[in-house]
Amino acid sequence: MGTRPSSHTRYRTNSPRPFRKVCTLSLGQQRVGNLGRKSYVFCEQQDGEPGTWKGDDSVKRARRHQRGYVFRKGSYWYLRYYDHEACPDGTLKQVQKCKQLVEFGGEYRSKSAVRVLADEFLAPLNNGTVSPASTMTVNQFIEKRYLPFIESHKEPSTYNGYKNAFNLHIRKHGNIGLREVRTFHIEQMLADIAREFNTAKTTIQHDKQLLSGVFRYAKRQGILNSENPVRDAVLPKYKETKDTHAYSLEDELMMIRILPEPASTVVALAAFTGLREGELRGAMWESYTGNEIRVTKSVWRKHIKAPKSKASKAPVPVIAQLAAKLDEYHQLCGSPQSGWMFPNSVGNPRCLDELALEVIRPVLKKADIEWHGWHAFRRGLATNLHRLGVQDKVIQAILRHSNVGVTQRCYIKTADSDVVSAMQKLEYATNVQLSAVRDKSEGRLPTM
Repeated sequence: MGTRPSSHTRYRTNSPRPFRKVCTLSLGQQRVGNLGRKSYVFCEQQDGEPGTWKGDDSVKRARRHQRGYVFRKGSYWYLRYYDHEACPDGTLKQVQKCKQLVEFGGEYRSKSAVRVLADEFLAPLNNGTVSPASTMTVNQFIEKRYLPFIESHKEPSTYNGYKNAFNLHIRKHGNIGLREVRTFHIEQMLADIAREFNTAKTTIQHDKQLLSGVFRYAKRQGILNSENPVRDAVLPKYKETKDTHAYSLEDELMMIRILPEPASTVVALAAFTGLREGELRGAMWESYTGNEIRVTKSVWRKHIKAPKSKASKAPVPVIAQLAAKLDEYHQLCGSPQSGWMFPNSVGNPRCLDELALEVIRPVLKKADIEWHGWHAFRRGLATNLHRLGVQDKVIQAILRHSNVGVTQRCYIKTADSDVVSAMQKLEYATNVQLSAVRDKSEGRLPTM
C-alpha cells in the first residue's frame, strides 16, 4: 500500500501565490487626520511577476461577503472596507478604503446604530450589483470605453464632435468615480461649464447629451446598475442663442450672378436643392440625370461615406434654371461622364470652407452681402418654399428630413415682411368683424 500524502503535498498547486504590499490608504478623496495612513493591497501574481487583478472575472471570483470595520474618530463614525480600484492602464486592484458615515450624536451614539448605515453602504458590494469596473473615473470610462465605441459605431464627424466636447468641457470635471456620480454632480458640472465658457443653450445641451450617452452605455455594458444621473439634471443659466440665418431668394440670385466658377454653380446647387455641405462635396456627375440629382455620397474632411440616413438618400428634383446652370458648368469642365462635380487640383472633393474663405467671402463683402455659411442655403430653401405657400410636409420631403418637426422648428424662418403682412391681414379681418357687430348692436361697441 502506498503512503498517504501529507496535507502539505496534497493541496499544493502550481498557481502563483498572492503577495501583499503596503500602500497609502485613501479616505474617499481626502485623508482625515492621522487616520488610515497605511493599508494593504492584495495582488495576484501573473506569469510569475507581481501584477494586479485583471478584468472583472477574476474580481468576481475573489468577491466575498464583508461587514467592514466601524469605528469612531473625533465627532464622526467611519467605515473601513475593501473595494476595487481602477488603475490608469485599465486594470483593477483591491484596496482598503475608509468612508465617513455619519456625525456622532442623536440616534447614532452607538456602533450598533451605525452598523445599519454600514450594511446599507456595503450591500451593493456584497450582492454583486456593483461592478468593480464602476470604480473607474468618468474620464477613464470615456477615454477607454465610450469614445472607442463611438468611433466604431458613429460617423467620423460625430466622433470628432464628442471628442472635442470631452476634451474642452468634460475632462476638467470628470475625475470622479463613475458609480459615485449623482444628479447634483451633473448639474454642478454643467453650471461650471456654462459659467467658465459662457456657452449658449445648444452647446450646453450637447454636453448634457454626451454625458447621458456615457451613462446609458455604462448601464448597457453592465458596469452600472442604477438610474441615469443625467436624466433629471436641469440645464443651468446659459447665454441666449443667436437666431440662425436663411438666405433670401434675392441674395441667392445675386450671389450666383457675381461669383466666379465653380463657386457660382456650388451656390446654385446649394440654394435650389438644399443639399448639406458634405453632400455638395460628394455630388457626382453620374448621379445627375438632368431632372434630378441622387444623393449617394457625403464627404467630411477626408472621409467619404454614405448619406446620414435612409431619408437623406432620396433623389432631389432639379428646376430648369439649375439644370441650365449645371449643363453650362458641365461643358466648362470638359463634359465628364463621371467623377466629382467640384474636384480640387488633385482630383479629390474640393474643400468648400476654403472656397468660401478664399473666393466667396471677398466677393460678397464688396457687394455688401453677409456670408452666413453653407447651411443657410438649406434654411433659405425651406423658408422660400414656405413663403410661396408650399406645405410643410412637402418641404420636409424636399429637404429629406425624417421628421417634419425638424423642418418646422429649425429650417423655416419667418421674415419681417411676412410678420407685417400677417398683422395687416389680422387688422383687416378685425375691422370687418367689428363693422358687422356694430350693425347688429346699433353701434354700442367702441370703434378701433
